[in-house]
Amino acid sequence: MSGKNMMWIILAVIAVTVGSSAVYYVDEREKAIVFQFGEIVRSNDSPGLHFKAPLINNVKYFDARVQTMDSDPELYLTREKKNLVVDSFVKWRITNAANYYTRLGGLASNARNRLAQRVNDALRSEFGNRSVQQVISGDRVEIMDVVRELTNEETASMGIEVLDVRLKRVDLDPDISERVYQRMEAERSRVAKDLRARGAEAAERIRADADRERAIILAEAEQKAQEIKGQGDAEATAIYADAFNRDREFYRMYRSLNAYRNTFATPDNLLVIEPDSEFFRYFNQASPASVEPAN
Repeated sequence: MSGKNMMWIILAVIAVTVGSSAVYYVDEREKAIVFQFGEIVRSNDSPGLHFKAPLINNVKYFDARVQTMDSDPELYLTREKKNLVVDSFVKWRITNAANYYTRLGGLASNARNRLAQRVNDALRSEFGNRSVQQVISGDRVEIMDVVRELTNEETASMGIEVLDVRLKRVDLDPDISERVYQRMEAERSRVAKDLRARGAEAAERIRADADRERAIILAEAEQKAQEIKGQGDAEATAIYADAFNRDREFYRMYRSLNAYRNTFATPDNLLVIEPDSEFFRYFNQASPASVEPAN
């Protein structure tokens, strides 16, 4: 290879090197800053191919995608001076690469620290103006919107934009939660005791009503039984009286026979009476016909 050809090859390599250093490409997910001897000469180029002065300009790239800053749980005081444990996260991105570089040194760690400080201050202010009930039940969306707006007002000059602030968890301080739980448990116990007392009272009332109805039913049944028994006794008495009036001597004999049957029903019965006692009036007679009629 001759020296002339070698020179052309070297010139071609130099031309390619210089030409490649004169262009740069900006991805749609990036922000770029063009420096000239350490000074910013251009920034925020649109995505695509761009030109720069070779060997004089250099390019620095920054991630322009949406980034997430997840904060550690923090304690915030409410209007009632009660501590709430708040866990939040922030969605943010770089909007102005030049400001991001000059104000934050182009470091994501610096951006996260400044964001965390701003968000923390805004949350502390918003929680301090609200009650626990408002924070937990009704105003969370409003708090997130206000914090996002306040943070954006302070970070716009840093070249970053806060897209969203979210409260993942808002809880009472563990000590307060324990006291609240104890109060709730005591309240539930009181309600349960009250319900049990009401149930016992209702049960006693039902038992009393049942006992009263039972007594009424038994009394009515006893009354009915006595009426029926009285009617039966009256009918029996009428029958006995009619039989007695028809044949008095036969009725006397019949009663004596019943008395004998009842007296001598068991062999252990023992009677000590006179032989001529009225009890043996019919027992000693051979037949009822031989007995003299009673006056």
